[in-house]
Order: sequence, then structure tokens, then C-alpha cells
Amino acid sequence: MSGSDALTLWRNARVCLSGDPSDFISPGAIAVSGNQIVWVGRDEQVPSQFTSSPHREHDLGQAWVTPGLVDCHTHLVYAGSRAEEFERRLCGASYEEIARGGGGINSTVRATRAANEETLFRESARRLEPLLAEGVMAIEIKSGYGLRLADERKMLKVARQLGERYPVTVYTTFLGAHALPPEFAGRPDDYIRVVCDEMLPTLSDEGLVDGVDVFCESIGFTIAQSERVYETAAKLGLPVKMHAEQLTNGGGTHLACRYKAISADHLEHLDEEGVIAMKDAGVVAVLLPGAFYFLRDTKLPPIDLLRRHNVPIALATDSNPGTSPMTSILLILNMACTLFRLTPAEALLGVTRHGAQALRRSDRHGTLAAGRFADFCVWEVDSLAELSYRFGFNPLLLAVRNGEVIRKVQFQK
Repeated sequence: MSGSDALTLWRNARVCLSGDPSDFISPGAIAVSGNQIVWVGRDEQVPSQFTSSPHREHDLGQAWVTPGLVDCHTHLVYAGSRAEEFERRLCGASYEEIARGGGGINSTVRATRAANEETLFRESARRLEPLLAEGVMAIEIKSGYGLRLADERKMLKVARQLGERYPVTVYTTFLGAHALPPEFAGRPDDYIRVVCDEMLPTLSDEGLVDGVDVFCESIGFTIAQSERVYETAAKLGLPVKMHAEQLTNGGGTHLACRYKAISADHLEHLDEEGVIAMKDAGVVAVLLPGAFYFLRDTKLPPIDLLRRHNVPIALATDSNPGTSPMTSILLILNMACTLFRLTPAEALLGVTRHGAQALRRSDRHGTLAAGRFADFCVWEVDSLAELSYRFGFNPLLLAVRNGEVIRKVQFQK
């Protein structure tokens, strides 16, 4: 065994196997060969085949180890800023008023269309880097600020480039049905026709699309228009997601459930009937406390109903310029606990096992087990609850991705 396949033993750790803090081994060990975990278990039970063959060992000094973190809902690729709209909202303007007045998503569309690929990559990379510094190893990035073929392609290409040039797995989601572009003002059905007949098939054929999302909302697209997008995605064999029930209870979640969507996201106005439909259809709830906080919302998602009906709850930054200019997954854990009253254990599951479910990538991310890719975080904390408890503080000691150390911090003792 040599080169990239050399065995590495990570020993003397508190290994959290699935993101659930109660599911851990201490003292635990992880054996890694190449980019895969080949064994996880108690430190004193490491098989002799691993200790007798040439290998490297690392003593983690009883540090906590979790799966690499997952940010399952972002709009990370865009150009420009919406700070002026932030000021307007503070003075009393609503998000809907700003959007209907030509601001909102369309202001970012103008800036993104005007940016070349190099500029877009540079601005997006600056937002990605702090997420990686906090242990994010898998991230979903949506399009939706181009709203025409060339610019949606540009966004998706930049998202792919981020995954090629940074140590992170990027999943791309086509969100052409994000807003009505100005050239289609008053003609939403015509625009959806272009999305379904031109944009989505072309970008899918070019290998730029892993999934499809729709903003089904009072200021977005109707149920019928959203279903047209879903029908096209189904023909192309692409999984779907849904921005649903953020501003109103418009029934988007029921549509998502009928099409067996991976997730329904936001959900502040979701009712119990919708929660039951999600449970029956196996749809993950993705909660976005950054947007709730930034918009100063007061309508909480139905946390107790989601718990009662055992719907998996994922969390994400929703990193975007208008409603969640957020680049901290750890702050999201704190917000989920303080604003939504999730427990620290639920919050951590939301960015590990359940976050992976919200990408339909549980086979790749979210848990530590033999045969899985060796993606894990090592934390300088006494308890995993500290990841939610403290904010403005990053206790990441080591990040290991595909078996390689990609980030190492030396704390002073």
C-alpha cells in the first residue's frame, strides 16, 4: 500500500457517526485508505491488518469528529449587492414591494448578466471560502440570476468551476423559474415555455444540471407553471426541489410531494396537511433561519408538526444577496436553535445526515462508515452542543476531505 492509497489511522477521538451527538464512539478510530473510510470503531479494536501494515497515525487527543458539513440550499453564484434594499426594508418597505417595484431578484439579475465568468467566479469564491473554513464539504448551488440561456449557463459553469478548484463537492440546481425577467414582463407563461423548451433541456444535455428547483410563491410562479417545469424535469430524469410556503400557504409543497421532490424549502406557512404529505412522500424539510432572521419574519416554520410526523429537518445558509447574505454554516446552527427552537442535536443533524438527504446524496455525505468517502471535521470542543452555542467563533481544528487534510488550525494551549 503506497502513494495515495497509503493507510491512515485517526485515533483517540470521540467519533460522531451520523451527526447525532448521541451516536458516537469514544475512544474511537477511523481507518482511511486513499479517499475512503475502510473501518470505524473503538480505538482498542482496530483490526491488526491496519496496525501491522505500513501506515500513518494521528492522535486526535479526544477531539470530536463529525461528518463533513453539508450546505444543501444556496444561491452562492451571483454578482453585485443589495445593501440598498436592506436599508429600504429597515425603513418599512416589504420584500414583496421591493420585488414588484423592479428590485429584488431582478436587480441581481442585471448585475449577474453584466458580469463575465471570471468576475462571477471571483465574487462567488469569496463567499465560498468562509463556508469551507467552517467545515462545509458539500454544497448545493442554484442558478436563477441569469434568467436567459447564456447567463444561466454562465452561472452553472461557475458553480462547476468552484467544485473543480476548491476542496468541496458542488451540486448544481437549475432555478430558471426563480423570477420573471424584465423582457417577459406580463408574460409568465411565455417565459416558462422558454424555461421548459429551451433552457432546461439544453443545460441538462450539457451536463450542467444535477437537479431542478422552482420558486412557487405569490411573487414567483403559480402551481400550474411550476408543474410544467416539474414535468420537463421528469422527462429529463432530473430530481426536483421546491421553494414553498415561505410567504403564503400556496400549496407548493403538495405539488412537490406529488412529484416526489427531494425537499421543500423555507416552509414558514406550511400547515399540518402539508407536513403529512411530506412524510408520506419522503420529502425533506429544509429550514432557512438566515432568511427568517434577515427579513425579520415572525411566522415560524411548523417545527413541532415536523417533529411529530418525523419529517427529516435539514438546515442551510440560503446564501443569497437579497434575503440571506450569509456565509457561516455555524451561525445557521445557532440561529436554528435560538430562532426556531431546534435542539443542538437537531441542528447538527440538519447539516450532516439530513442535509445529505436533502441532496439525495446520503450515500456520499452525512455519515461516517466503511465504504464512505473520508470526509470529516475535527472540532476543538468539549461538547458538540458548542457548535450551536457559540457564534462568531470557529472551533474547526482539522478538515479531512477524500482522505486528505485540507485545513489545519493550531490552537494555543
